[in-house]
Amino acid sequence: MVPSFLSLRLSCLGLWASGLILVLGFLKLIGLLLRRQRLAKAMGNFPGPPTHWLFGHALEIQQTGSLDKVVSWAHQFPYAHQLWFGQFIGFLNIYEPDYAKAVYSRGGRGLLVLEGPKWFQHRKLLTAGFHYDVLKPYVALFAESTRVMLDKWEEKAQEGKSFDIFCDVGHMTLDTLMKCIFGRGDTGLGHRDSSYYLAVSDLTLLAQQRLASFHYHNDFIYWLTPHGRRFLRACQVAHDHTDQVIRERKAALQDEKVRKKTQNRRHLDFLDILLGARDEDDSKLSDADLRAEVDTFMFEGHDTTTSGISWFLYCMALYPEHQHRCREEVREILGDQDSFQWDDLGKMTYLTMCIKESFRLYPPVPQVYRQLSKPVTFVDGRSLPAGSLISMHIYALHRNSAVWPDPEVFDPLRFSIENASKRHPFAFMPFSAGPRNCIGQQFAMSEMKVVTAMCLLHFEFSLDPSRLPIKMLQLVLRSKNGIHLHLKPLGPGSGK
Repeated sequence: MVPSFLSLRLSCLGLWASGLILVLGFLKLIGLLLRRQRLAKAMGNFPGPPTHWLFGHALEIQQTGSLDKVVSWAHQFPYAHQLWFGQFIGFLNIYEPDYAKAVYSRGGRGLLVLEGPKWFQHRKLLTAGFHYDVLKPYVALFAESTRVMLDKWEEKAQEGKSFDIFCDVGHMTLDTLMKCIFGRGDTGLGHRDSSYYLAVSDLTLLAQQRLASFHYHNDFIYWLTPHGRRFLRACQVAHDHTDQVIRERKAALQDEKVRKKTQNRRHLDFLDILLGARDEDDSKLSDADLRAEVDTFMFEGHDTTTSGISWFLYCMALYPEHQHRCREEVREILGDQDSFQWDDLGKMTYLTMCIKESFRLYPPVPQVYRQLSKPVTFVDGRSLPAGSLISMHIYALHRNSAVWPDPEVFDPLRFSIENASKRHPFAFMPFSAGPRNCIGQQFAMSEMKVVTAMCLLHFEFSLDPSRLPIKMLQLVLRSKNGIHLHLKPLGPGSGK
């Protein structure tokens, strides 16, 4: 009698649980449908390309050539259009300067960053870390890491075959960041650092996969999948690495001798500056805030610089006349010096214009996202309510023929002082724009100049016609098949 009673109770509980799950699932579906209705209503004034009944535009966005597909949509729908990842995540995809200004000149909320007073406090505390006086000594660190890469390329070039430069550039930029952020020495990356590198690379890939796969948008479902578990493991590796470095540094700074030695060093690393940062109320960053800022700088500063340098060298190989002119400029600037100094970077006029033109055609971050904290009305009278999601398609903006005449032509003179002064301030956004622009852009440009100048002094770059790169959006702009170039050493007298 008792077992049958227990069995009956368990059956009832099972039915209640099943019913509860069904009700909760139904309520969730209702919530999603209402959210879909609100999104569709908000974006009703913005027509867009046809959507798949289930996937929205996700299938087209995942295909090879999706970046240029959006450029073709931009021709069809001036200013902006709807962009759907599945049926429940909808963005207004914008690629026009006045639309960009309406969104980016007013703050707003980044989808992956802090907001409000906390963001403002952090921004003030971090600004000291990117002051010119802090950046100046980094020139030697940029050169140090670049020399290691160039020595590696010297050996590869002897084989007379083209090779993929992207991975080597990635290791070089990571080595540089480890020195500039954590104060790593010149002994190369240890096992722990290499694990951190792999974790950062993994997170970049997985974040883009999640965004493009609508069934991964729900946290509960995502964390149950192999990709979700892999993402959590990579996060843990990255966090553990940063936490350990912060603990070691704080412990070391308790020693008076170490503290004095740090203060007297030729340069302070990013972590030193963060540990010493104070605002007017003598507030400092907590350990959790320190970790978040270090991980953000590493995450955003590594792959973006790798992409920028790699695509610039591809442009130099594609346009040898500009490559030659840049090389002559940097040779003249270097003169009889053994290495570049901080003041030399400001003299690299033509190289800088070529870097900016490569950023225009191959922006390191082709697409960024924003959520509106307030309603916005655009220049043509159309508007969006607060809470709406914005996709700023930088790749399409930089190839917008209404803004850039002959947008597919590589023309560095677009960035002469005269031409740049006539252009809309939101027409060129490789580092975003407005209050939330990239705080590390001066760091990135300085590194780009040192690295690319040294590369051009040591090698002549040319294309491998059989292995041309295939553009691929993976948070940053990559190539599906790598960036394969032929490198011809220019001899010991070419680069000092």
